[in-house]
Amino acid sequence: MTQNPLPYYLGCPAWSENAWREGLYPQNARSTEFLSLYAQVFNAVEGNTTFHAKPALATVERWAQSLPQHFRFTAKFAREISHGGDLRSQGPAVESFLQLLRPLGARVAPLWLQLPASFGPQRLAELVSFIDALERPLAVEVRHPAFFAKGDAERLLNRVLRDRGVERICLDSRALFSCTSTAPAVLHAQEKKPRVPPRPAAFTLFPQVRFIGRPELEANDAYLLAWVEKVAGWIEEGRTPYVFLHTPDNHLAPELARRFHAQLSERLPGMPALPVLHTPQTSEQLGLL
Repeated sequence: MTQNPLPYYLGCPAWSENAWREGLYPQNARSTEFLSLYAQVFNAVEGNTTFHAKPALATVERWAQSLPQHFRFTAKFAREISHGGDLRSQGPAVESFLQLLRPLGARVAPLWLQLPASFGPQRLAELVSFIDALERPLAVEVRHPAFFAKGDAERLLNRVLRDRGVERICLDSRALFSCTSTAPAVLHAQEKKPRVPPRPAAFTLFPQVRFIGRPELEANDAYLLAWVEKVAGWIEEGRTPYVFLHTPDNHLAPELARRFHAQLSERLPGMPALPVLHTPQTSEQLGLL
Protein backbone atom coordinates (compact mmCIF):
# COMPACT_ATOMS: atom_id res chain seq x y z
CA MET A 1 0.00 0.00 0.00
CA THR A 2 1.14 3.56 -0.67
CA GLN A 3 1.80 5.88 2.21
CA ASN A 4 -0.76 8.45 3.24
CA PRO A 5 -0.17 11.50 0.98
CA LEU A 6 -2.26 13.91 3.09
CA PRO A 7 -0.78 15.95 5.96
CA TYR A 8 -3.89 15.28 8.06
CA TYR A 9 -6.53 12.61 8.64
CA LEU A 10 -9.96 13.13 7.11
CA GLY A 11 -13.07 11.01 7.35
CA CYS A 12 -16.71 10.42 8.17
CA PRO A 13 -18.57 8.86 11.14
CA ALA A 14 -18.81 5.44 9.45
CA TRP A 15 -18.41 3.70 6.11
CA SER A 16 -21.42 1.34 5.74
CA GLU A 17 -24.01 3.72 4.31
CA ASN A 18 -26.11 2.58 1.36
CA ALA A 19 -27.05 6.19 0.63
CA TRP A 20 -23.45 6.76 -0.48
CA ARG A 21 -23.93 4.72 -3.65
CA GLU A 22 -23.28 6.83 -6.75
CA GLY A 23 -22.05 9.67 -4.54
CA LEU A 24 -19.08 7.90 -2.95
CA TYR A 25 -19.41 4.24 -3.94
CA PRO A 26 -20.23 2.76 -7.34
CA GLN A 27 -23.89 1.84 -7.65
CA ASN A 28 -23.01 -1.83 -8.13
CA ALA A 29 -20.67 -2.04 -5.12
CA ARG A 30 -21.41 -4.77 -2.60
CA SER A 31 -21.77 -3.74 1.03
CA THR A 32 -18.80 -5.98 1.88
CA GLU A 33 -16.69 -3.76 -0.38
CA PHE A 34 -17.67 -0.48 1.26
CA LEU A 35 -14.78 -0.31 3.74
CA SER A 36 -12.05 -0.98 1.19
CA LEU A 37 -13.66 1.54 -1.20
CA TYR A 38 -14.00 4.10 1.59
CA ALA A 39 -10.29 3.70 2.40
CA GLN A 40 -9.41 4.53 -1.20
CA VAL A 41 -10.85 8.02 -0.66
CA PHE A 42 -10.48 8.82 3.05
CA ASN A 43 -7.66 7.93 5.43
CA ALA A 44 -9.59 7.79 8.71
CA VAL A 45 -12.98 6.86 10.14
CA GLU A 46 -14.70 7.36 13.46
CA GLY A 47 -14.97 4.02 15.20
CA ASN A 48 -18.59 4.50 16.25
CA THR A 49 -19.39 0.89 15.48
CA THR A 50 -17.29 -0.32 18.43
CA PHE A 51 -19.17 2.02 20.78
CA HIS A 52 -22.60 0.65 19.97
CA ALA A 53 -21.89 -3.07 19.54
CA LYS A 54 -19.06 -5.54 20.01
CA PRO A 55 -17.94 -6.81 16.61
CA ALA A 56 -16.97 -10.42 16.10
CA LEU A 57 -13.26 -11.15 15.89
CA ALA A 58 -13.73 -12.36 12.31
CA THR A 59 -15.25 -8.98 11.47
CA VAL A 60 -12.28 -7.10 12.92
CA GLU A 61 -9.91 -9.37 10.99
CA ARG A 62 -11.84 -8.61 7.81
CA TRP A 63 -11.52 -4.88 8.53
CA ALA A 64 -7.78 -5.29 8.93
CA GLN A 65 -7.55 -7.02 5.55
CA SER A 66 -9.50 -4.16 3.93
CA LEU A 67 -7.45 -1.25 5.28
CA PRO A 68 -4.04 0.08 4.26
CA GLN A 69 -1.45 0.49 6.99
CA HIS A 70 -1.60 4.30 6.91
CA PHE A 71 -5.35 4.31 7.65
CA ARG A 72 -6.53 5.37 11.12
CA PHE A 73 -9.53 3.87 12.93
CA THR A 74 -10.37 5.96 15.99
CA ALA A 75 -12.10 3.13 17.84
CA LYS A 76 -14.46 4.28 20.57
CA PHE A 77 -14.42 2.31 23.78
CA ALA A 78 -17.59 0.29 24.05
CA ARG A 79 -20.51 2.02 25.75
CA GLU A 80 -20.36 -0.57 28.54
CA ILE A 81 -16.90 0.79 29.42
CA SER A 82 -17.40 4.54 29.03
CA HIS A 83 -20.97 4.61 30.41
CA GLY A 84 -20.85 1.56 32.69
CA GLY A 85 -20.02 3.09 36.05
CA ASP A 86 -16.70 3.74 37.76
CA LEU A 87 -13.92 3.77 35.15
CA ARG A 88 -11.53 2.29 37.70
CA SER A 89 -13.46 -1.00 37.61
CA GLN A 90 -13.27 -1.39 33.86
CA GLY A 91 -9.80 -2.97 33.62
CA PRO A 92 -10.89 -6.45 32.46
CA ALA A 93 -13.36 -5.00 29.95
CA VAL A 94 -10.68 -2.67 28.59
CA GLU A 95 -8.23 -5.53 28.14
CA SER A 96 -10.87 -7.59 26.33
CA PHE A 97 -11.66 -4.63 24.08
CA LEU A 98 -8.00 -4.09 23.19
CA GLN A 99 -7.52 -7.79 22.46
CA LEU A 100 -10.48 -7.71 20.10
CA LEU A 101 -8.98 -4.81 18.14
CA ARG A 102 -5.47 -6.28 18.00
CA PRO A 103 -5.74 -7.36 14.31
CA LEU A 104 -5.98 -3.67 13.35
CA GLY A 105 -2.58 -3.00 14.91
CA ALA A 106 -1.29 0.57 14.66
CA ARG A 107 -4.35 1.65 12.67
CA VAL A 108 -6.19 2.08 16.00
CA ALA A 109 -4.75 5.45 16.97
CA PRO A 110 -5.91 7.13 19.02
CA LEU A 111 -8.52 5.27 21.01
CA TRP A 112 -11.53 7.41 21.85
CA LEU A 113 -13.25 7.62 25.23
CA GLN A 114 -16.63 9.36 24.87
CA LEU A 115 -17.90 10.17 28.34
CA PRO A 116 -21.58 10.80 29.17
CA ALA A 117 -22.93 14.19 30.23
CA SER A 118 -23.26 12.80 33.76
CA PHE A 119 -19.47 12.42 34.02
CA GLY A 120 -18.59 15.58 35.92
CA PRO A 121 -15.65 17.11 37.78
CA GLN A 122 -16.21 14.93 40.85
CA ARG A 123 -15.22 11.89 38.75
CA LEU A 124 -11.91 13.17 37.40
CA ALA A 125 -9.98 10.80 39.69
CA GLU A 126 -11.57 7.92 37.76
CA LEU A 127 -10.36 9.39 34.50
CA VAL A 128 -6.83 9.84 35.82
CA SER A 129 -6.68 6.18 36.88
CA PHE A 130 -8.11 5.05 33.56
CA ILE A 131 -5.54 7.02 31.56
CA ASP A 132 -2.59 5.96 33.69
CA ALA A 133 -3.54 2.28 33.39
CA LEU A 134 -4.16 2.40 29.63
CA GLU A 135 -0.74 3.48 28.34
CA ARG A 136 -2.11 3.85 24.80
CA PRO A 137 -2.72 6.93 22.62
CA LEU A 138 -6.07 8.31 23.78
CA ALA A 139 -8.48 11.13 23.03
CA VAL A 140 -11.34 12.03 25.38
CA GLU A 141 -14.68 13.67 24.66
CA VAL A 142 -16.51 15.23 27.61
CA ARG A 143 -20.06 16.56 27.72
CA HIS A 144 -20.65 17.79 31.27
CA PRO A 145 -21.44 21.56 31.29
CA ALA A 146 -18.78 22.27 33.94
CA PHE A 147 -16.07 21.27 31.47
CA PHE A 148 -17.18 24.08 29.14
CA ALA A 149 -17.61 26.85 31.73
CA LYS A 150 -14.00 28.15 31.58
CA GLY A 151 -13.73 27.66 35.34
CA ASP A 152 -11.65 25.54 37.68
CA ALA A 153 -13.22 22.28 36.50
CA GLU A 154 -12.33 22.90 32.87
CA ARG A 155 -8.81 24.05 33.72
CA LEU A 156 -8.25 20.95 35.83
CA LEU A 157 -9.55 18.65 33.09
CA ASN A 158 -7.29 20.29 30.53
CA ARG A 159 -4.28 19.99 32.82
CA VAL A 160 -5.01 16.30 33.49
CA LEU A 161 -5.18 15.59 29.75
CA ARG A 162 -2.24 17.76 28.70
CA ASP A 163 0.08 16.44 31.39
CA ARG A 164 -0.64 12.86 30.30
CA GLY A 165 -0.42 13.41 26.56
CA VAL A 166 -4.13 12.83 26.01
CA GLU A 167 -6.06 14.82 23.42
CA ARG A 168 -9.39 16.54 24.12
CA ILE A 169 -11.83 15.86 21.28
CA CYS A 170 -13.48 19.00 20.00
CA LEU A 171 -17.13 18.66 18.98
CA ASP A 172 -18.53 21.56 16.96
CA SER A 173 -22.31 21.29 16.60
CA ARG A 174 -23.02 24.99 15.99
CA ALA A 175 -23.95 24.50 12.35
CA LEU A 176 -26.43 21.75 13.22
CA PHE A 177 -28.14 23.84 15.88
CA SER A 178 -28.30 26.87 13.57
CA CYS A 179 -30.64 24.85 11.33
CA THR A 180 -34.38 25.55 11.67
CA SER A 181 -35.47 22.70 9.40
CA THR A 182 -38.30 20.45 10.55
CA ALA A 183 -36.90 17.50 8.61
CA PRO A 184 -36.96 14.37 10.80
CA ALA A 185 -33.22 13.76 10.33
CA VAL A 186 -32.39 17.27 11.55
CA LEU A 187 -34.74 17.10 14.53
CA HIS A 188 -33.37 13.69 15.49
CA ALA A 189 -29.77 14.90 15.29
CA GLN A 190 -30.58 18.01 17.33
CA GLU A 191 -32.16 15.79 19.97
CA LYS A 192 -29.22 13.38 20.15
CA LYS A 193 -26.14 15.55 19.63
CA PRO A 194 -24.76 17.61 22.52
CA ARG A 195 -25.07 21.37 22.28
CA VAL A 196 -21.75 22.46 23.73
CA PRO A 197 -19.37 25.26 22.71
CA PRO A 198 -16.40 24.13 20.62
CA ARG A 199 -13.10 23.77 22.44
CA PRO A 200 -10.32 23.51 19.84
CA ALA A 201 -7.56 21.77 21.77
CA ALA A 202 -4.10 20.75 20.64
CA PHE A 203 -2.65 19.03 23.70
CA THR A 204 -0.79 16.55 21.46
CA LEU A 205 0.48 16.37 17.89
CA PHE A 206 -2.90 14.92 16.87
CA PRO A 207 -5.80 17.35 17.49
CA GLN A 208 -9.24 15.76 17.07
CA VAL A 209 -12.24 17.57 15.54
CA ARG A 210 -15.81 16.39 15.02
CA PHE A 211 -17.90 18.82 12.93
CA ILE A 212 -21.69 18.29 12.83
CA GLY A 213 -23.03 20.19 9.84
CA ARG A 214 -26.29 21.18 8.23
CA PRO A 215 -27.94 19.23 5.39
CA GLU A 216 -27.43 22.13 2.94
CA LEU A 217 -23.72 21.84 2.22
CA GLU A 218 -23.09 25.47 1.34
CA ALA A 219 -24.73 26.60 4.59
CA ASN A 220 -21.80 25.07 6.49
CA ASP A 221 -19.19 27.27 4.85
CA ALA A 222 -19.45 30.04 7.42
CA TYR A 223 -18.66 27.52 10.15
CA LEU A 224 -16.02 25.63 8.19
CA LEU A 225 -14.01 28.77 7.47
CA ALA A 226 -12.57 28.98 10.99
CA TRP A 227 -11.77 25.26 10.92
CA VAL A 228 -9.94 25.57 7.63
CA GLU A 229 -7.71 28.20 9.22
CA LYS A 230 -7.29 26.28 12.47
CA VAL A 231 -6.44 22.98 10.77
CA ALA A 232 -4.08 24.70 8.35
CA GLY A 233 -2.33 26.33 11.29
CA TRP A 234 -1.95 23.01 13.07
CA ILE A 235 -0.46 21.44 9.95
CA GLU A 236 1.97 24.34 9.58
CA GLU A 237 3.03 23.76 13.20
CA GLY A 238 3.91 20.16 12.35
CA ARG A 239 0.80 18.58 13.88
CA THR A 240 -1.36 15.96 12.17
CA PRO A 241 -5.02 16.82 12.86
CA TYR A 242 -7.93 14.42 12.57
CA VAL A 243 -11.12 15.94 11.10
CA PHE A 244 -14.43 14.10 10.87
CA LEU A 245 -17.44 15.57 9.08
CA HIS A 246 -21.07 14.72 9.89
CA THR A 247 -24.44 15.78 8.50
CA PRO A 248 -27.77 15.14 10.29
CA ASP A 249 -28.39 11.71 8.74
CA ASN A 250 -24.82 11.48 7.37
CA HIS A 251 -26.13 10.91 3.84
CA LEU A 252 -24.05 13.90 2.69
CA ALA A 253 -21.10 13.41 5.05
CA PRO A 254 -18.67 12.42 2.25
CA GLU A 255 -19.65 15.48 0.22
CA LEU A 256 -19.13 17.71 3.24
CA ALA A 257 -15.73 16.11 3.84
CA ARG A 258 -14.79 16.75 0.21
CA ARG A 259 -15.96 20.35 0.56
CA PHE A 260 -13.78 20.84 3.62
CA HIS A 261 -10.77 19.30 1.87
CA ALA A 262 -11.25 21.54 -1.17
CA GLN A 263 -11.34 24.63 1.03
CA LEU A 264 -8.30 23.49 2.99
CA SER A 265 -6.46 22.85 -0.29
CA GLU A 266 -7.04 26.47 -1.26
CA ARG A 267 -5.47 27.52 2.03
CA LEU A 268 -2.60 25.02 1.70
CA PRO A 269 -1.89 24.66 -2.04
CA GLY A 270 -0.22 21.49 -3.19
CA MET A 271 -2.33 18.95 -1.33
CA PRO A 272 -3.58 16.11 -3.54
CA ALA A 273 -7.25 15.95 -4.43
CA LEU A 274 -9.32 13.16 -2.94
CA PRO A 275 -9.81 10.23 -5.33
CA VAL A 276 -13.17 9.77 -7.04
CA LEU A 277 -14.50 6.24 -7.37
CA HIS A 278 -16.10 5.54 -10.72
CA THR A 279 -18.55 2.76 -11.57
CA PRO A 280 -16.62 0.21 -13.66
CA GLN A 281 -17.80 -0.07 -17.25
CA THR A 282 -19.14 -3.46 -18.28
CA SER A 283 -18.20 -5.08 -21.57
CA GLU A 284 -21.72 -4.34 -22.81
CA GLN A 285 -21.25 -0.63 -22.08
CA LEU A 286 -17.88 -0.64 -23.83
CA GLY A 287 -19.45 -2.21 -26.88
CA LEU A 288 -21.86 0.70 -27.20
CA LEU A 289 -19.08 3.29 -27.41
